[in-house]
Amino acid sequence: MSLALIPSPPEGVWHLGFIPIRAYALCFIVAIAVGIWISDRRWRARGGEPGTISDIAIPGVVFGLIGARLYHVITDWQIYFGPRAIKEPYQALFIWEGGMSIWGAVALGGVGVWLACRRRGLSLGAVADTVAPGIAIGQAIARWGNWFNQELYGSPTTLPWGLEIDQAHGGEPGVLYHPTFLYESLWDLALGLALIGIGRRFDLHHGRLFAVYVAGYTLGRFWIEGLRIDAVGGVDHAVTFLSLRINQWTSIALFVGALVYFWLTRRKDAEEVVVAARS
Repeated sequence: MSLALIPSPPEGVWHLGFIPIRAYALCFIVAIAVGIWISDRRWRARGGEPGTISDIAIPGVVFGLIGARLYHVITDWQIYFGPRAIKEPYQALFIWEGGMSIWGAVALGGVGVWLACRRRGLSLGAVADTVAPGIAIGQAIARWGNWFNQELYGSPTTLPWGLEIDQAHGGEPGVLYHPTFLYESLWDLALGLALIGIGRRFDLHHGRLFAVYVAGYTLGRFWIEGLRIDAVGGVDHAVTFLSLRINQWTSIALFVGALVYFWLTRRKDAEEVVVAARS
C-alpha cells in the first residue's frame, strides 16, 4: 500500500476568538517579510540607505496584491462570472481563498516600485537587480500557502512523494498527486540562491540580474505548469492553445522577453543611482 509522503493539512484556518487566522495569508506575510529583509541587506551592501527598500516595498506590495488578483480573475473569469460560474462575483475579492498570480504581482507590483523609484530619483534597474533573489525566495515560502489550501497540485502519480488531496478539494480516495506547489517552492529557493551567487560572480546591472530571475523562473514554471490539472481559465477544465496551458504560453513569452532584454542591455554601463540626491 502506497503512503503519501505529503499528507493533506488538517486545516488551513485557525480561529483566535472570532478572528480567522488563515495559513495562506500567513505564508504570504512571511514571504513578503523575508523578501524585504534579504533585499534590504543587498541594497545596503550596494551602498544604498537603510530603510529604502522597505519604503519602496509598500507601494510594490499594494500594487502587487492587486495585480496578482486581477490576473487570476481575468484568466479564470468563468469561475466568478457567466452561466457556469461556481462562485459569486463578489468572491473575486476573497484573496484568502487562493488565486494570487505571480505574473500579475510582478507586473503591477513593478509599476508601484517604478513610481516609488521615480519619486526618490533611484535607478529602477538597480532596485530590480537587488530584489530579484528576495522575490524568488519569497515565492518559495508563499507556495506553501497553496498546500494549506490544497490547490496547485498536479496529475496522479505513484512516486513516493505523492500528495494527498481531500475529496472536498478535488482529490480521489487512494490517489496521490504531484505536489507541484513543492516543486515550484524548491525551484524558487534554488533560483534565489543561484541569483545571489550569480550577482556576486558576475557584474550584472541595469536589470540584467532581474532578467535572469525572470528567465529562470519561467523555465521552471513551464514544466511544472505542464503537470498541473487544475482548471486555469475554465470551470471544469483548463483552457489550452496548441496543447499548452495559458500559464505555459505566458512563461514562453516572458522567457523570450527576458533573454532579449538581457542581450540588448549587454553594453549598458551608465552609472546607477542608489542614493537619492539631497535637496
